[in-house]
Amino acid sequence: MDVIVLATLAGFAAAVATAAGALPTLVVERIPPRLQDGMLGFAAGVMLAASFFSLILPALEVAREMSGSVRAAATVAVLGVLLGAATIWLVNELVPHEHFFQGREGSDRVALRRIWLFVLAITIHNLPEGLSIGVAFGGGDLVNGASVAVGISLQDVPEGMAVAMALAAQSYSRRFAALVALLSGLVEPLGAFVGILAVTLVHPALPWGLAFAAGAMLYVISHEIIPETHRRGYQNAGTLGLMIGLAVMLWLDVTLG
Repeated sequence: MDVIVLATLAGFAAAVATAAGALPTLVVERIPPRLQDGMLGFAAGVMLAASFFSLILPALEVAREMSGSVRAAATVAVLGVLLGAATIWLVNELVPHEHFFQGREGSDRVALRRIWLFVLAITIHNLPEGLSIGVAFGGGDLVNGASVAVGISLQDVPEGMAVAMALAAQSYSRRFAALVALLSGLVEPLGAFVGILAVTLVHPALPWGLAFAAGAMLYVISHEIIPETHRRGYQNAGTLGLMIGLAVMLWLDVTLG
């Protein structure tokens, strides 16, 4: 199978995982905040491990092979990470959005606007995740690509749950909430397609793409997910979830690689 098609399909699998995370909303009215924060922490741990073991380390290796210099490879990785983080920071600055859980405030109209800004935030943050899948497959190591895709899919489950529960809490139908969660994940196959197309057509861009995707995800982890797991007083659950997620992704990366 063509690697571009394979990467795009992996992006679709991540989108399906986002939808799967919304399924409990169809049968459960409310998921305890402690569990929500633990699951978001799990997502952060998976993304953290994937950023280093599946993106930054391969970026260093590929850059070193291309340049023949460890110093040049380190420079490419550092600049790529910073560029990825700066790009997501710029998107956050230019596009109005809301964080994960802020609580209901103000009038119904204001509350609804906040919810839809939150959905937009999740959609924005799914883009670098899809990009990371694409560039991982673009490296020519299908096992590493599969490892990243599995890890991203795992952490998409709590994000899909967060979207669906936020909408259900505002009296939207549960089916509609699940559908929106699915739609929010559809930027991931788009990101995967763009990522693998870029590094396939311009092979020297591969280490830059890997480091860029890592930087984008690291920004999301630090700026969005971890602060949210500490906001409501359940930071222990969030930290435990992060450690479990990191351990799971590390195990997957080592055993699959």
